[in-house]
Amino acid sequence: MKTSRRNFLKTASFVGAGAFTGGLISGCAQGKPQSNLSEILEAVKKSHSQRFNMSGYAAPPIPVVRVGFIGLGDRGSGAVQRLSYIEGVEIKALGDLREVAVKGSQRYLARIGRPEAQEFYGDENIWKKLVELPDIDLIYICTPWVWHAQMANYAMENGKHVVCEVPIIRTIDEAWMLVETSERTKKHCMMLENCCYDFFELLTLNMARQGMFGDIIHGEGAYIHNLLEMKFKKPDDSRQTDGAYTGMWRLKENASRNGNLYPTHGLGPIAQVLNINRGDRMEYLTSMSTNDFTMYLREKELVEKDPFYEPWRNAKFRGNFNTTLIHTALGKTIKVQHDVSSSHPYSRIHLVKGTKGLAVKYPEERIAIGEEWVKKETMKEFWDKYTPEIIKRVGEMAKRVGGHGGMDFIMDWRMIDCLRNGLPLDQDVYDGVTWSSVAPLSEWSVANKSQSIDVPDFTCGSWKTNKPHGINLETGGTTQVLEVKLKKEAAQIGVS
Repeated sequence: MKTSRRNFLKTASFVGAGAFTGGLISGCAQGKPQSNLSEILEAVKKSHSQRFNMSGYAAPPIPVVRVGFIGLGDRGSGAVQRLSYIEGVEIKALGDLREVAVKGSQRYLARIGRPEAQEFYGDENIWKKLVELPDIDLIYICTPWVWHAQMANYAMENGKHVVCEVPIIRTIDEAWMLVETSERTKKHCMMLENCCYDFFELLTLNMARQGMFGDIIHGEGAYIHNLLEMKFKKPDDSRQTDGAYTGMWRLKENASRNGNLYPTHGLGPIAQVLNINRGDRMEYLTSMSTNDFTMYLREKELVEKDPFYEPWRNAKFRGNFNTTLIHTALGKTIKVQHDVSSSHPYSRIHLVKGTKGLAVKYPEERIAIGEEWVKKETMKEFWDKYTPEIIKRVGEMAKRVGGHGGMDFIMDWRMIDCLRNGLPLDQDVYDGVTWSSVAPLSEWSVANKSQSIDVPDFTCGSWKTNKPHGINLETGGTTQVLEVKLKKEAAQIGVS
């Protein structure tokens, strides 16, 4: 099933330009030599011990999940709408730096006849007051990346479960912080990797678990999506959603870091197929980036026309195309690619290679058993036989509600159903930080002539006995999908 290419990630913003210092841009402009990022290597070498194993942990059930949202731009506003379709959800608080974003989601709640939520806006740190509310069970984070880890950590410290948009961390130190806090507080910390819930990804995961591809030996994933114009687009803070990044935060990321900054969409589903952290683990990686051939040209064009872009004059942007290779403890391999600044049809690749077969999603969904691609009739038979129960249960409603073809809704429904039934979440804190750690680790490798670097074992050895998550609803699956009627004109759900 194809997903919308446009606006695949337009993360809602809680902060503006204050998220980054001017030094990031000016430092690049001065042409300083690239650091070897030794602090990343030092963080990798730190010794840790597991306090409590969060893999497979089932927190006490929460029949009615009271939710507070931080960040209400495109991703956050879509999440508010999607969760309104799920039984047992109360939307208690809405937070964003911008009043217009909060009021937009508040109007939506009014249009569907839901109680008014508490509002938090206008101050860069007001999100803390939202998190501290006593009548909230779950914090849902859709802010710029730089805020993800500290918001998630603060939520757990204040007794809340937390789910957070991708990537959940930017540094290895942040990864260990979340692991240690989740283990100590016994609060769920789930990264919202929606691509794990796409229809084809779920189909191939189930087929792999049924042995259709033999022993899985290799996987490939990617995030190839030309966001060049979006990254340079001026944000319009008078609108809740505008197809831009508030405070130009994503352009700043691309002007201060070089590597695979956004690995999880392609990596997450492959990691699940390979049982990463649940029978195998990512052992080490190596990474290489091209030079930048497009972003500097766009900067040169814009800076001469508009003083708004002056901070980016002569900035050194990340390389356009990054390739990262990962080796696992069991001797399997993963290739992850990243390109958000050059022309290319949208692709996450999603290639699963086993000893007996192969599946690939882009440019078209195809499966090979043995040496031959199967015919369309056989593909239909595979869909009929191997579609997991989670798709059968909510797949059609997910397509109606929306959010990247329905995978956003499946993700949200499953997460809420697990919380309501006291079940382990599909993605735990170890998954989130492991998949996200590819970003800083790839930065180090690129800065050091593609030398390999170890991937920390965030499970502290428990990967050897942790069990894979279930996708066939052997337990749970009791949460109903509600019909939501708007009082006025129809609204688009889950902007994509």
